[in-house]
This record gives sequence, structure tokens and C-alpha cells, in this order.
Amino acid sequence: MRRRALLGGIGAMATGSTAGCTSQLFDDGPDGVVLDPQDDQIADSEALAYPAYGQRLPAFELPDPLTGTTLDSTELDRTAVVTGVFTTCPVECDVLLRRLVGVQQRVADAGLTDDAAFLPITFDPVRDDEAALRENAERIGVDLDAGNWHYLRPETREDAKRIVDERLGIGFERTTESDRLEGYDFTHVVVTILANPDGVVERAYRGEHVDRDRVASDIDAIATAFDSA
Repeated sequence: MRRRALLGGIGAMATGSTAGCTSQLFDDGPDGVVLDPQDDQIADSEALAYPAYGQRLPAFELPDPLTGTTLDSTELDRTAVVTGVFTTCPVECDVLLRRLVGVQQRVADAGLTDDAAFLPITFDPVRDDEAALRENAERIGVDLDAGNWHYLRPETREDAKRIVDERLGIGFERTTESDRLEGYDFTHVVVTILANPDGVVERAYRGEHVDRDRVASDIDAIATAFDSA
């Protein structure tokens, strides 16, 4: 696959990753990783609730209502950008999703569209139906035609809890048990997981203000390593 270098020198930025380097360059690096250890990881991977550096991305299989297909994480052949969101989130999720759109744009500019899959999983399937997800995509500028962005929607609240919270460790809680659509909110962890095509986690970026250049650079480094393997 032919790919252009990332514009503006992104690939050469010092962001806690080294473009093109593989785990063999690091004596203490776990098997299967491409990037060097994450400098800003808040604790050892084993101590975190969500999968982090060197661990495997837990398997999940979820429908994409916008395409009418089902995505199986074990069949991905590209770097996965995984997070948990709900589209009526007043602050954090909107900021995060807009920044991931920025990553999608940078990835496209670099010719890496086929090397990345953006997988926001809603943990609010009651309100986040197909219409709501499509409206969100239009509002924040997702390029759905690129084919690398998939809104994933568990079928029930119980499925969302099982997959997003229990399996992926992206914790969330409803602020009220009211079933009125406008009557509840969520408190939730904001984390974005980056897993390479072999399903090994390379990064867990915390917070909604993810560095778009950093994520694009990490995707580029992983793609380079896998292209040359």
C-alpha cells in the first residue's frame, strides 16, 4: 500500500512514540508492540481497569447501524481507535469525537485511511439510534464515505454495560434510573484505546483533549512497522 508522509512533520514529533521502531528495540517492551512504552500512562497496565500498553484488546462484536453491518474486532486488519461515548453528552464526548474527526482527516491526508478504523461505541443505545448517530456524524464532520469510521451500538443497556464497562473497562454510570429520554445523564471514564492490527494495545489516551497530531503519528508508526514486517 502506498502512503504519503504525514504533513507538517507530524511523524517526527516527540510525542512519547518513535515512528517506525518495533518492540525489539526495547528490552523491557512486551511482545507484539510497535511503539515504545507510553510515557504518560498513569499506572502499570495490569493496574488499570481498561486495556493498556502491551495488553490485548478484548474481543467484541457489535452492529454498525449506519451501514447495516456487524463489526467483529477480531477480524480487523488495521489499527483500531476505540472509545466509549454517548452523543447527548454535553461536554466530554463531543470534544473527544471532534478531535477524533481531526485524526481521521490527518490520516486521510497521509494516505492512511485503509490503515485505521475509528470505533466509537455508544453506551446509550436507547437514545443513540441510527438517526441520532447519523445526526452526530453530520454535526461533527465525520467522513462516513471514507469507510473507516463505525459508530457501534450495543442492542441493549445490558449489552452496553457488559461490553463497554465490564469488558473494555471504560466505566460509566447513569446519574438517574429514570427511563425518560431527557431524564438521565452519565458519569463516565474518558479514554481512547489504540490497538495495532494484531489486537495489541499500543496506547490508552486519557481525557477528551486527545492530541490529534500525536494519535495520527502513532497510527503512522504502526502502519509503517506492519507494512515493512
